[in-house]
Amino acid sequence: MSDKPMRGRVRPRVLLIMLLVLAAALVYGWNDFNRFSNAPLNVTAQGDSIDVGRGSSFKSIVGELRQRKLSSANTWYWRLLAEQMRVAGKLHAGEYALNVGITPRRLLANMAAGKVLRRNFTIVDGWTFAELRQALANADKLRHDSVNLDDATIMQKIGAPGEAPEGRFLPETYAYVKGDSDLDILKRAHGAMAKTLDALWPARAKDLPLATPYDALILASIVEKETGRPDERAQIAGVFVRRLQNHMLLQTDPSVIYGMGASYAGNIHKSDLTTDTPYNTYTRPGLPPTPIALPGKPALQAALHPAAGDALYFVARGDGGHVFSSTLEEHNRNVDCYQRKHCQ
Repeated sequence: MSDKPMRGRVRPRVLLIMLLVLAAALVYGWNDFNRFSNAPLNVTAQGDSIDVGRGSSFKSIVGELRQRKLSSANTWYWRLLAEQMRVAGKLHAGEYALNVGITPRRLLANMAAGKVLRRNFTIVDGWTFAELRQALANADKLRHDSVNLDDATIMQKIGAPGEAPEGRFLPETYAYVKGDSDLDILKRAHGAMAKTLDALWPARAKDLPLATPYDALILASIVEKETGRPDERAQIAGVFVRRLQNHMLLQTDPSVIYGMGASYAGNIHKSDLTTDTPYNTYTRPGLPPTPIALPGKPALQAALHPAAGDALYFVARGDGGHVFSSTLEEHNRNVDCYQRKHCQ
């Protein structure tokens, strides 16, 4: 008997089986590819990132993800995804966040859109310029171009030659990306303070003993250092404005401390109050020559809109607040009560 009819019957079955196997493989591969595309990468902690250098190849990017065990998928899956998303050859250099839960699809979309990781640097109300410089020196992923520069050179480089730096930078949060310079942040903060002063100065209260916006900046810095309570700023400002109007010494300890510089060890003594410096407001009339800190916008508002009243003195209660008085006799009683604990 001939076996030709048998071979004719077997071949279609084998072909069918092969087609079914191929279809199953394609379905499995497609499902596996979709699973890879939308499954989170193996990111276990917030704050992780990947840095894509200029000229980095797609292979090197995927290689880093695999080397760091963030992805186990082969390069072909990544290439297929990039082609499907039409972003192949369009990935931007920069640092990208690897947040917990991020998928390959989302990561490639961020790289194609140039959504680089943005960090925040906060200038705190009441910092001195020295404290600001130290914080900048410790900021992560920031280019530290100012570290070896003196204050005068820094001011020149940010476009403010000849200005004393103290008080000139607005306390706010400033976003930056990896590779930005600390000088960039200083320039932005300097511009923000100038813009804020320009906006607030024309609307100031009438008859203030402040001749220039810089005078307001100096007074605001004193208010900033005297109290951290929002409800007291205008009252504190009112006391100092009335003292200036009455040609009284300001007698503000924070200014004395600022003038002491590195010799201040945490306590202020009577001898410090009688040791003359340009910032000793117990020995010199008027405002100190420069601000003594970086005042925030609320302190600026208080300096330009002081509270009305007759108080000329205040003393700390010990709970963050102050007691105000209009006469020296009353003030001395408050000092005895709240500082020497001799309340009657």
